[in-house]
Formats: sequence, C-alpha cells, structure tokens
Amino acid sequence: MSSPLFNSPLIKNAIKTAITMLAFAFIGTSLLAYVFDITRAPIEASEKEARLALFKEILPLKLYNNDLLKETVEISPNDLLGNRTSTTANIAKYNNKTVGVVLEAIAHDGYSGDIKLLIAIRADGSISGVRVLAHKETPGLGDYIDIAHSKWIKLFDDESVSKTAETHWQVKKDGGKFDYMVGATITPRAVVKAVLKALQFYELNKQALFAVTP
Repeated sequence: MSSPLFNSPLIKNAIKTAITMLAFAFIGTSLLAYVFDITRAPIEASEKEARLALFKEILPLKLYNNDLLKETVEISPNDLLGNRTSTTANIAKYNNKTVGVVLEAIAHDGYSGDIKLLIAIRADGSISGVRVLAHKETPGLGDYIDIAHSKWIKLFDDESVSKTAETHWQVKKDGGKFDYMVGATITPRAVVKAVLKALQFYELNKQALFAVTP
C-alpha cells in the first residue's frame, strides 16, 4: 500500500525536479570532463612552447643542447629566492656538462605587490638574462621593468657578484649603478634586490645544482 505522502502532487513534482537536476548535473560534469580531457594536451603543449620561447630570450640556444623542461630540480622555500612554496630550477647542459641554470625569484617589496622574475645564470656566475614573469606595478611607471615596454631589464645582462660589488647593487639614487625612472624607485629597487639575492643563492647552491642528473 503506497504512502499518501508520496501520492501528493507536490511531492511527486519535487522528486521529478530533483531527478531532472541530477541528470543535468551528471551530463554537465561529463561534458566538462570530456572537454578538459581533449583540451589538456594542446594547453600543455602551448604552455611548453611559451616556456621554451622565454628560455630562449634569456639563455641562447647555442649555450645548451639538452631539454630544459626535463632536467630540473625542485627548490624548497628559500628567503634568497623569495619563494614561499616549492619552485623549479631548470638546468642547462651542453654535451651533458652543466653550463647554467634558470631560476625563478620573487620580489615581495614591489610598489603594488609581488614581482615574479625568471633569471638565467651561466656556470661562471654571470647573468645571461632576466625577464619579468608577472607584476602588478602601476601602468606607465612600473611597466618599464617589462621587456615589452622597455630595455631596462637588460641592464642585468652579464652582471655578477664578482663584477659588481654588493654595495653597488642599488639604483643610482641610493648610490648604486642601476638606472631608474624618475618618480618610480620602489619597483627597480625591488627588482635589483631580488636579482642580487638570486645570484647569492646560486653561489651558495651551485655545487648542488650542478650535481643534478636527468
């Protein structure tokens, strides 16, 4: 004998609505999973190409002949690099001999927040190139640290702690050697400081980085 409760038109309608919603939810989830599955490979390939293109800007292809994306080492949170979570260093090799490393560094003292950097350092401790990966600096004032808007970031090319004393790793306004945009000193200060710290990290850890094997 059926319960009068389930014979109620209101209850029947609620059950029917619930079943319909569950069916749509299932179909929607299945479609999302399918779309994710078929687009994952192209997205990963695109990200890989973009990453390699950026590597080429700061580390010329003639310097290495290995796959930078495959030879990596995990870097634990470190004050010198500013990474609060683990990050990845890419090891450059030529005929299996380590010739450089690409590090990620974060300046937490930018004018409007974090400034994320990619820094390529040769085996001799000199900088091959630096690029800004992301920043939130004020448009017009902070954008000049981006290679798309200015050549300022190339001031670090070939710099090293042996070439330039630590006391000179400042903007000219503070007695250092690095140019800056008038009215915008916080941003370059943060970048100069972060690049110096990355070089210091390299000097302290190069033996461990060079010992990395595929």
